[in-house]
Amino acid sequence: MNFLDHINANIGIAHKVCNIYFRDSADRDDVMQEMMYQLWRSHKNFDGRSKFSTWMYSVCLNTALTYKRKIRKSESLSNIHNQIAATPMSDKEKITEILMEAIATLSEVNKAIMLLYLEDMSYDEIAEITGLTRSNVSVRIMRAKKELELILKDKIL
Repeated sequence: MNFLDHINANIGIAHKVCNIYFRDSADRDDVMQEMMYQLWRSHKNFDGRSKFSTWMYSVCLNTALTYKRKIRKSESLSNIHNQIAATPMSDKEKITEILMEAIATLSEVNKAIMLLYLEDMSYDEIAEITGLTRSNVSVRIMRAKKELELILKDKIL
């Protein structure tokens, strides 16, 4: 499989990372482009010791966090976002949106961990991608679940 085949097979990773870290569609588009550039630029460093998807998550998460730091520094207080009325969502889409909004309130690291956890990645894979220990991942998942439970309880009630 060549580089483009790998990217196309795993493109959902980049979209998920963009959607969890960026609400503004222009920011999502910009960071998606930056992710593709970083993946292309660093693909020669992929040595196959981990799955391609694991490596891709790592690159995408690092790119998103770096981009987020950049825009946070340059954001002005007068930034106003226009919202366009969306088409009606199904119940499943509403639940997914509520969950993603709740996850978006977590710390940057916990957002990444929960995103990977929802992708059914093992604690070892999450640890490899985030650079944390397996036990730290386990503790963070448990704490994030409790935090999400409180957030969701308030949103649902």
